[in-house]
Amino acid sequence: MSRKDKFHDAVKHALEKDGWLITHDPFTIQISEAVKLKIDLGAENAIAAQRD
Repeated sequence: MSRKDKFHDAVKHALEKDGWLITHDPFTIQISEAVKLKIDLGAENAIAAQRD
């Protein structure tokens, strides 16, 4: 696993505080047997709508 930079925890905390759900830390995408990508975070945010 790659090393997290000094901003990783601050960004993760800010996203959680803003209502995001961290789903993967790190987020891994397997392209093929030989190619695997690791992205810092996977997150989702529920979108809410209101009607008068």
